Amino acid sequence: MRRKTKLSWLGVGLVVVAGCAPAGGVKPAAAPAAGASTAAKLAPQISAAEVAKQAVAAVTQASAAYADAYNARDYAALAAQWTEKAELIEGGSRLEGRDAIVNSIKGWLGRHPQAKLAIEVSEVEPLATSLARVSGVLRFTRAPGEKPVATPFESLRVLDDGGWRLAESLVVPSHAAALDGLDWLVGSWQATDHDGGSVQIEFSKGLDGHALMGRGTRQPKDGPAVESLQVIHADRGTGVVRSWVFDSTGAQAEGVLESDGTSLHQMLVGTPAEGAVGRVARWVQVISPAGAERFTLHAIDRSLDGVSVPDERPLHFKKKP
Repeated sequence: MRRKTKLSWLGVGLVVVAGCAPAGGVKPAAAPAAGASTAAKLAPQISAAEVAKQAVAAVTQASAAYADAYNARDYAALAAQWTEKAELIEGGSRLEGRDAIVNSIKGWLGRHPQAKLAIEVSEVEPLATSLARVSGVLRFTRAPGEKPVATPFESLRVLDDGGWRLAESLVVPSHAAALDGLDWLVGSWQATDHDGGSVQIEFSKGLDGHALMGRGTRQPKDGPAVESLQVIHADRGTGVVRSWVFDSTGAQAEGVLESDGTSLHQMLVGTPAEGAVGRVARWVQVISPAGAERFTLHAIDRSLDGVSVPDERPLHFKKKP
C-alpha cells in the first residue's frame, strides 16, 4: 500500500544559500585554533546510512511501545505516541487531534475489554532526518482464542521533542472488522415520536457478520405506520462503511457512515418520502450514544432539491429488554 502524501507542512525542505551576505558585509570568521582541523579529522563521523539505521530502529521500537501501551490500557502512553494535531483515517472515518484519537481508542476498548493488539512493521522508510514513513499490519484479537483480524496501515512518524510520534496514520480495516464499532447497535430500540407516536428499530448482524441489518417502524399518533429496511455494509477494498435505506412509501437513500470518535454521522442522499415537495433529499443522521443502552438520533443539514429545510427534533432511543 502506497499513498502520496503532502509533506510541505512538515517543513522537510532543505535550502542552502551561498554568497548572500547582508548589506554592509559581515565580519570574517576567526581563524580556527591550532590543531582544530586535526581534532575535526579525529572526531567520529556518523554516516547517513548509520543515521537512517538508527531512525529505523527507533521507529520500530516506538511501534512496539504503542502495542504495549494499547494492551496495558495506558492511555497516557498512547497519547504520547501521537502529535498534538495528528490525524487518523480509518476506512471512511477521520479523527483529528490527539485527544479525539485517544478517546476513540478508549471507547472501543471499553466495548472490547479483552482486546489485544500486535503490530507487524514491514517497512520503515526514512524521508528526512526527522520524518519516516511506516507501513505494516495491525492484528486485533477481540477475545482470547479468537482469530486475529489483520488491518494494513501506513503512517508518518516525526521526531518530536525527542520521540518518534505519529503525525498521520491511514488504516484500511477489513470489511468485517469495519463494522465492529457498530456492535453496540445490535438489539431492539424504541423512542417516542414527536407527535406522541412511537418509533421502533431493530438491528442484527447478517451475512456472517459482514453486514448490519436494520428494520424500523414509525407509528404516528394518527395515520398509517411507515416501515423501513436498512443494510449497512463495509467495502472490502477500502473499509468504507456504506448504507442503503428503503421505506414503505417508496422512499430510498444511500450514503456513507463516518465516526468522529464519539458519534456516527450517516450522510444520505435519495428519493424523499411520498408527499414531499422535491425530487432529491439530502440529510445527515447523527447517532450519538447517550449512556448505558441509550442513543440519540438527530436528522440535520436537510435539504430538498438543494433548498434547506429545518432540522428534525432529535429522537431519544432506549434499548428494549
